[in-house]
Amino acid sequence: MSDIDLDLEYGANQIQVLEGLEAVRKRPGMYIGSTGSRGLHHLVYEIVDNSIDEALAGFCTKIIVEILPENIIKVRDNGRGIPVGIHPKLGIPAVTVVFTVLHAGGKFGGSGYKVSGGLHGVGASVVNALASWLQVRVFDSKKVYEQKFEKGNIVSDLVSYDSCDSRGTEILFKFDESIFKDVKDYDFQILATRLREQAFLNAGLEIDLIDKRHEESKIEVFKYDGGVVSFVDFLRNRRALDAIHDDIINFSAENKDIFVYFEAALQFNSSYNELILSFVNNIHTNDGGTHEDGFKSALTRVVNNYAREFKILKDDDKNFIGDDVREGLCAVINIRMKEAQFEGQTKSKLGNTEVKSFVDKVVYEKLKLYFEENPNSAKAILDKISASAKAREAAHKARELVRKKNAMESASLPGKLADCQSKNPEETEIYIVEGDSAGGSAKGGRDRRFQAILPLWGKMLNVEKAQLAKVYVNEKLMPIITALGCGIGNDLDISKLRYHKIIIMADADVDGSHIRTLLLTFFFRFAKKIVENGYVYIARPPLYRITKSKQHFYAFSDEERDKILSGIEGSSEIQRYKGLGEMDSEQLWETTMNPETRTMLKVSVEDAALADEVFSTLMGEKVEPRREFIEKNAKYVANLDI
Repeated sequence: MSDIDLDLEYGANQIQVLEGLEAVRKRPGMYIGSTGSRGLHHLVYEIVDNSIDEALAGFCTKIIVEILPENIIKVRDNGRGIPVGIHPKLGIPAVTVVFTVLHAGGKFGGSGYKVSGGLHGVGASVVNALASWLQVRVFDSKKVYEQKFEKGNIVSDLVSYDSCDSRGTEILFKFDESIFKDVKDYDFQILATRLREQAFLNAGLEIDLIDKRHEESKIEVFKYDGGVVSFVDFLRNRRALDAIHDDIINFSAENKDIFVYFEAALQFNSSYNELILSFVNNIHTNDGGTHEDGFKSALTRVVNNYAREFKILKDDDKNFIGDDVREGLCAVINIRMKEAQFEGQTKSKLGNTEVKSFVDKVVYEKLKLYFEENPNSAKAILDKISASAKAREAAHKARELVRKKNAMESASLPGKLADCQSKNPEETEIYIVEGDSAGGSAKGGRDRRFQAILPLWGKMLNVEKAQLAKVYVNEKLMPIITALGCGIGNDLDISKLRYHKIIIMADADVDGSHIRTLLLTFFFRFAKKIVENGYVYIARPPLYRITKSKQHFYAFSDEERDKILSGIEGSSEIQRYKGLGEMDSEQLWETTMNPETRTMLKVSVEDAALADEVFSTLMGEKVEPRREFIEKNAKYVANLDI
């Protein structure tokens, strides 16, 4: 980035106070999203984000994140250090204010930072409130300052000792187990994914992640001088995709009038899927916004203008649409700006209207120049887009044929569907069941008022390797599309979804896992809104039935089986279910379908980029990345809960 972030004052006067801390421990979900795994890891992100703000301002080059025994987190940076001077309004050290007052920091209207990140902007104070204890050390190149807290309360005044010749901040904390009751520890890979992403977005910044919880420490160092270019290269390689042009297109621009710095990198590959990751001040904008809109509109316009100019599109041809242009596109968009306006509490969508026109202009001019200077790459990209447009037309024809066929038949719903009586989507659910035998048991055991059953047979199409036209004519997938009633792809209208619980019920074996994965790939690639709205579930049928004196117990894992057996005196009968079809209707209802007793897994997409990577790796064309993934993760299979 240019010099727009440098030479800033940062002292007690820049720490502004907006409100108190009292509500955090009562309603932690409002501040960190949840008290599950996502919220637990978010504590680390909030502290790291403060260090990254120092990097954005040009004062920090290295951040070290350590996971210590007992899941204690330690974050150290070499920035300027949190100010320790007395706050002019509160009369206490500024560092104390930062950790005890909500919405206190150098980001809120002061001149401490011109751009900054942080998901909710609540940072250190919320982490302090939700930690059983926290300790902060500040190094100012002369002295070391230290203060300790417990559950957000001050337990020791700020003290200074020793002498030092370094600068920076070091924070140690232990999450409060009374708040995070359902999580045990930090996941190294979850933290690694986030920290790697931040290193890409801040070219030259080094972030070290060290896990010291085991006998042998695990270390990963993230440092990418190539920034967003390295990010795109990483995304393509991790997904084992073949680029259709050698170079990664990249450009950047700055508008000092609206104080925006913009950079982007993109490359087209041979897949059918689009991946655009956009960021504002290091915040991942999952829902896009004006920066993405400007990027997409310029990309479509420059491609169509180039295609017209070089007669790739004839006079009578229709323009390419955005979906044609973005098929197989992998892009990273990164914005840094002073007054970012987000839509929603989670800052997942940028709303600044002035950004769209700026990004649109930059992308159009830069891509136009690239196409003119690289005609071979331009031809490869346009050939790919032309093929995508033809496939879209084929899909349109296939869809129309399906509609006509349904209109001619006496009933448009699939013949094997046993529909429910209720027509209210909010109270209805559909079980997609593997096999006619299990389907028969499910039909016999269901509650007809609100439960529908759709039996499938055999393995379906792997949509990761297929375009939309093949999906519309696939005999395994069409019954699902028809039963759900909301369409797929660009035609998907979530308001027309006939069931608000779509439950995948397959055997607890390798074949069942494969079918679940194929169905999840279909939903993720062609009906992602259904997943994002929380309508997809995975049923958990039991693995064992244990009988003792006409009493029946069900176990969903080997561990649960052993626990039940340890509590039963004398001999008992154990039945290992090989498939759903072995259960009669009553057993299936009791264990897997009764809302009062069943257990289901809700499918969600917390990290779209990571989900995209996993689907590409597991379901894509190349075998070697899939083998490496399986070898690396096979040890976790025994712990799977489905």
